[in-house]
Amino acid sequence: MRRGALSVCAVVLCAFFAAPGANPQSLSRTRSASGARDEALIAAVNSVRAIHLLPKLSVDRCLRRAAVAHSLDMLRRDYFGHADFAARMWRFHVRGHVFGENLAYSSGLASARVTVSEWLASPPHRAVLLDPTLRRIGVATPVGAFGNWPAATLVTADFAG
Repeated sequence: MRRGALSVCAVVLCAFFAAPGANPQSLSRTRSASGARDEALIAAVNSVRAIHLLPKLSVDRCLRRAAVAHSLDMLRRDYFGHADFAARMWRFHVRGHVFGENLAYSSGLASARVTVSEWLASPPHRAVLLDPTLRRIGVATPVGAFGNWPAATLVTADFAG
């Protein structure tokens, strides 16, 4: 049975971690898998935006670094929340006038399609996904031990416009 939770934050106004002694080949495969999950999530978000006649979001390196840092921090410290979103945007030099963030977690591997469907079913998450002033995105979908689960995906999607 799939369990998960969502959280959202809309605000108007790289971190790379390797376990000591980890096998470089397994880390490479993990990064490749995470990259594929990230791309699938961005494609799913852009697909929904296209259906609503909104422009495709472009990937922003600073937003991606902020999302990766946040997802890894939630995994390491075993919490789920936005923390200090504005400070994180500043720390990673994200520029813009409008910012947003959608979070999700799931036991095991999260499906991009299911994650975006859940966001669309939640009015605050939907508002972020379909905000026409947001033009850039950065996502992270790392998998690790979280809560009582030996493996969970912690999704962070950061947006800026």
